[in-house]
Amino acid sequence: MDRHPNRWPLLAVLCLSVLLVTVDNTIVNVALPTLSRELDASTSSLQWIVDAYTLVFAGLLLVAGYLGDRFGRRRFLSAGLVAFGVTSALSALASTSGQLIAGRAAMGAAAALIYPATLGLLTNLFTDARERAAAIGIWAGVSGLAVAIGPVSGGVLLEHFSWNSVFLVNVPFVVLALLAGRWLPESRDDAPGRFDGLGALGSVAAIGLLVWTVIEAPNHGWTSGTTLAGFALSVAAVAGFITHQARRTDPLLDVRLFRNARFSAGSGAITAAFFGLFGFIFMVTQYFQAVRGYDTLKAGLATLPFALVVGVMSPVAIVLMHRLGSTRVVATGLASMSGGFLLAATTGLESAYWGRIVASMLLMAVGLALTAGPATDAIMGALPAAKAGVGSAVNDTTREVGGTLGVAVVGSTMSSVFGSHVADALHALGAPAAAVDTARESIIAGLQVAGSISPQAVDGVRVAFMDGFRTGSWVSAGLTAVAALAVLVFLPARHREEATAEPEPADVVPDPLTPAR
Repeated sequence: MDRHPNRWPLLAVLCLSVLLVTVDNTIVNVALPTLSRELDASTSSLQWIVDAYTLVFAGLLLVAGYLGDRFGRRRFLSAGLVAFGVTSALSALASTSGQLIAGRAAMGAAAALIYPATLGLLTNLFTDARERAAAIGIWAGVSGLAVAIGPVSGGVLLEHFSWNSVFLVNVPFVVLALLAGRWLPESRDDAPGRFDGLGALGSVAAIGLLVWTVIEAPNHGWTSGTTLAGFALSVAAVAGFITHQARRTDPLLDVRLFRNARFSAGSGAITAAFFGLFGFIFMVTQYFQAVRGYDTLKAGLATLPFALVVGVMSPVAIVLMHRLGSTRVVATGLASMSGGFLLAATTGLESAYWGRIVASMLLMAVGLALTAGPATDAIMGALPAAKAGVGSAVNDTTREVGGTLGVAVVGSTMSSVFGSHVADALHALGAPAAAVDTARESIIAGLQVAGSISPQAVDGVRVAFMDGFRTGSWVSAGLTAVAALAVLVFLPARHREEATAEPEPADVVPDPLTPAR
């Protein structure tokens, strides 16, 4: 197939688009204390200012990818960018926490149109397998980079402007992406089959209910009736969706793809990597601001080494993948992330920033770069080009669900340990029961309570937080270590067409249901 002459400049347009929606996963985190003051937002409202975006984004990804395949990926990218710009501006105008939550939910819907379209267009823009892998490596690097850029850019904006700036900053970049995106070639599935309305509704219900249950589990309790019912209904919805898809000749998602070891193992690797990453970022942003006393700008800049290493190592990961195969590279990446979390678990109150803190983030950054690009290439390479949008949506959904699980599980673990230990510390100093109950809610609340008691109480709260931080780091380390072992067992080193002695012509689409050997 002919190669598009402007494919590399157009890749920059796709990367800018994905950067916009991924940054919004984390940029708002550093603004939460400001939003609490300016909008008089409760703890629950602050949580939903963050989670409304994630919930709607994750819930609509599969449907958006499917519709982009049917009606045109560039069309959906453009519509998503316009909607993202408008909803960002409306969010900046919010005067209550409820309005901002609604705005964030609308931004999540717009982001769902953008994200799968970028990877779907990339797959059809780069027809050569090696070039496509390199482009996916850059795309994945930008996605990982954006997670760390969020706190940095948020800190810079809040240092000089009001909280509204973290949303208004999206608008000029949206305009730039729309103007440059006019040169993107349109692509779609030429034989999409009948529209699967029931499958579309089922995917939204299954993913949305699962994400909502995970988000709310720390509040209701992991063993509460609400949480258990939510998980039971999620399992039922997923089972119903799979059954319906398996019976259709033209499904929204061909669930038989999960028989392909590269597709399923690649999806699992992405889920594990972003579980660990989002869980750690949730903890470390609180660590920098509450324990080390950094302001929003300094806390954001403290994550910059992570972002720089991800940006540098992501293209290198693709080179290594071609030389060594996906299995070794992805397993090494997950093992490196596990090592970073283990090192973070040894962090103490007096640990030097330019010591084990930076060293742990560098191990995580190298690991994310080695995992994300090659695992994404494994997922997309298992699909025919016509299904690139829904394949991209599977890849994106694993990131979002993995990240949401990471924040919920790691955050809940950290909070449980912190709450127990801070209660012991304050009870030992004779603090009243009401004060102890307040202190258990969060590190910020704990420091406020302890400040009215004694310096020893403040130290006790900080030590309790570090106990929770270390436990949460162990959880992330354990999951990524298990995932690394699973990759060694289940992820084939190469795509089937790469592994054969006589490769197929470039314009022959490999059978997505035949696993690599």
